[in-house]
Amino acid sequence: MKKSLCVVGLGYIGLPTSVMFAIHGHKVHGVDINQKAVEMINNKQLHIEENGLQERLEEAVDSGMFKASVEPTEADVFVIAVPSPIREDKTANLDYVRKATEAIVPFVKKGNLVILESTVPPRTVEDVMLPVLEETGLEIGEELFVSHSPERVIPGKVFQELVDNDRIVGGINEKSSEMTKELYQSFVKGNIHLTDATTAEMAKVIENTYRDVNIAFANELALISDRIGVNAWEAIELANYHPRVNIHTPGPGVGGHCIAVDPWFLAEIQPDLSKIIQLSRNTNDHMPKYTADRIEKMLKENFIQDPKVALFGLSFKANIDDQRESPSLKVIMHLVEKGISFTTFDPHIKENVASNQTQNMDEALDGADLVVILTDHDEFKTLDPGEVQGKMRNKLVFDTKNALSLDQWKEAGFIATRLGDSKNG
Repeated sequence: MKKSLCVVGLGYIGLPTSVMFAIHGHKVHGVDINQKAVEMINNKQLHIEENGLQERLEEAVDSGMFKASVEPTEADVFVIAVPSPIREDKTANLDYVRKATEAIVPFVKKGNLVILESTVPPRTVEDVMLPVLEETGLEIGEELFVSHSPERVIPGKVFQELVDNDRIVGGINEKSSEMTKELYQSFVKGNIHLTDATTAEMAKVIENTYRDVNIAFANELALISDRIGVNAWEAIELANYHPRVNIHTPGPGVGGHCIAVDPWFLAEIQPDLSKIIQLSRNTNDHMPKYTADRIEKMLKENFIQDPKVALFGLSFKANIDDQRESPSLKVIMHLVEKGISFTTFDPHIKENVASNQTQNMDEALDGADLVVILTDHDEFKTLDPGEVQGKMRNKLVFDTKNALSLDQWKEAGFIATRLGDSKNG
């Protein structure tokens, strides 16, 4: 049965989810507090980058099944897909979830379903949303149904994974779960696993915490390898040939709205029982400073006076424009503290949002002494060192993402090294 939906939050998750429901026959009213984003969406223009989103947005809007607004409206189903960031003290900021829930209260009616998609600490549905929804006067679980169905997608492959990935649905009761499952079966081909709301919240946080701990292990291997003269990338690749080993890759830090944030949810609720989780978070949070220190060391070892560094990559992941919690921004902060001059460039970020950013690669390279790869965009993997060297003052390159063929760059006369690989430093 086709439903009317009100989706609150039209960002990296809410907008793709909205258009997927719309092109599968549901009437969708999207809500966002960003007036400019709302206007762009209604004009079929993107305020975020995601493969396949443009054509799907056009289809959804042209069909009349999707429109955006700054105000909610009545609907059969309310989907909340707003940010759930952490504060400076690493505690969860659930203000967006609370305010979004408050915003829909005047529009909720008997028989409605409210779904939280945002990744949140366990018990958020029970302790934050339900007390607000009780203000509707409806009996929760009998007249108003509530569930948590966390997104489980990766930027750049959102539409593929919305369809193919298994989905977790945690209702406050069985009927809430079943109603949510029926709705997502509109387009989800993966299995839909039913549980309670708090277990669903826990499962999503576990997924991202596992990855964070694994990356921290890889980063420690990189730090050790830098000390003892080993190529950590090669060693990890060889170790992963073992059928029961799956080590992630190191890098200049961990970014994104999930992996860099969600482990703190567990650390906050049980600080005495999350020692490995906290250590891993601190290890990964240290990597931008370590990267900046390596940059400084490389400049000093090569006797570069008044250096200029070209930083390539501002987004936290390859081939997207998402900068949330990007380690590149933290590397920039440490370079500022060190007084090292730099220019930043990212082909996927069309407006200047970072310090000393340019939209022109040649401008970033002009007079630079060192190129640092902070994000492994495809555009960087295909850089021609022969063309790059003519624009630079000195020929140094530091690859933190294993994106370049260092042998090729060395053949072109560069002093080239990578993070976690002092063997080739």
